Amino acid sequence: MSDSSHSTPHSGGHDDHDIASHIKTYLIVFGALLVGTVITVGLYYVHFESMAVTIAVALFIASIKAFLVAGYFMHLLSEKKLIYSVLAVTGIFFFALGALTIWSSNDTPKNTEMKAPYVS
Repeated sequence: MSDSSHSTPHSGGHDDHDIASHIKTYLIVFGALLVGTVITVGLYYVHFESMAVTIAVALFIASIKAFLVAGYFMHLLSEKKLIYSVLAVTGIFFFALGALTIWSSNDTPKNTEMKAPYVS
């Protein structure tokens, strides 16, 4: 009476090959994250010329790792355009507010003096 070509209620319509493919992808991403972590720890011992280069390298590695986590583990690579649009607007506002903060950091009102931020 039962036909083996139909999926069982527990399989959710996924066959073994599809699940094995997802597991292989997750293991590859996990390995890439481990390699990124090892590179991050290894670069701790490398002395760069300036703090800006150090921060740029750290942010570059962190961005790649964040993309892997968000794209594969959070399944954002298969999401619709709305998700990407919201993400893009969020990124634009993030960088705009950061730029405004840096741009206004030396603005002081007229007839005021700069004081030390922390006075003990």
